[in-house]
Amino acid sequence: MGTFLLHSISLAMLLLIPSCVETEENDKLLGDRARGGIAENQRTDGPQGRLAPDSTIGRVLNHPALAGFGHLTLPWDDRAYDETLPLSAIDSLLPYHTNVDPGVVVSGLNRMIDDVTSGNQVFYNIYDKAQMRARPDKEKTGLFFFRGKPGAPFAIISPGGGFSYVGSVHEGFPYAEEISSKGYNAFVLKYRVGMGGKLATEDLAAAVSYVFRNAESLRVGTENYSLWGSSAGARMAAAIGSHGVAAFGGVSLPRPEVVVMAYTAHSDFSDDEPNTYAVVGERDGIAPPSAMERRVSALRKGGAVVEYHVYNGLGHGFGSGVGTSAEGWIDDAVRFWGTSKK
Repeated sequence: MGTFLLHSISLAMLLLIPSCVETEENDKLLGDRARGGIAENQRTDGPQGRLAPDSTIGRVLNHPALAGFGHLTLPWDDRAYDETLPLSAIDSLLPYHTNVDPGVVVSGLNRMIDDVTSGNQVFYNIYDKAQMRARPDKEKTGLFFFRGKPGAPFAIISPGGGFSYVGSVHEGFPYAEEISSKGYNAFVLKYRVGMGGKLATEDLAAAVSYVFRNAESLRVGTENYSLWGSSAGARMAAAIGSHGVAAFGGVSLPRPEVVVMAYTAHSDFSDDEPNTYAVVGERDGIAPPSAMERRVSALRKGGAVVEYHVYNGLGHGFGSGVGTSAEGWIDDAVRFWGTSKK
């Protein structure tokens, strides 16, 4: 995954403090084009507007239900995509990932299309207009919301991609779909890339702050929330689990009840860690089991409850593990979250 993924996240750098963002502003930020596209989708597309593995990248970019944010569902920022590429070949856009299942990818995208067609808002900006004007790179951030039961706790998922892209289609939307099917509320974070872990983790802190600030209108519970991450995203989740939201520019908030981390060599930890669920493939050459086991041991010594699994035959970036020895690990992690209390 490159040496840039192995750098530690520095706590000594100055951090930006996000200003208050209200959910009502997101409607305006999506713009008239997005709202008009949704209306068109409701009139004409219906079930026929759903994607299939032979649907193209261009269909995702131009789908009326995804208008205004479709480009943020895809891995790379500022990349000129081949719009004829079918979703069955989307693994070619995810060089740090394995076991990319087109059916799983399509299912997560279709869940969002269905939600928008039903009249639910899916995408939320985490920064306000002034913040995005001051830092245009913040326009490439946001949260995708997979609703569970009103008032249920929430999870925020940070996909991996070596801080060079965001693999939401493989490690974000599929996770959120499964988590929300259990009744929990799930968000997938699109964070800034190409600038290392510091800014990406600031985006996660801003996202947690946003959800807490808008919990009533989002209809989510803020107690016992969890942070999930894979590879680079797991570094982000673990860093906030260790040091808190405020340490990365967010507001002063409780730390997550549980951190769920998949295949990362992240080694930093504090004296008071959240309970942690960790998974890795036995053949992972980027985040080998030995590296994860050192962290697991340190967390257990500090009093955290840790559940740790190594899956046979798998390398790095296996996602939800459908069709492999890791299949079902998302459900198992949800079970851990639901029964974990420190």
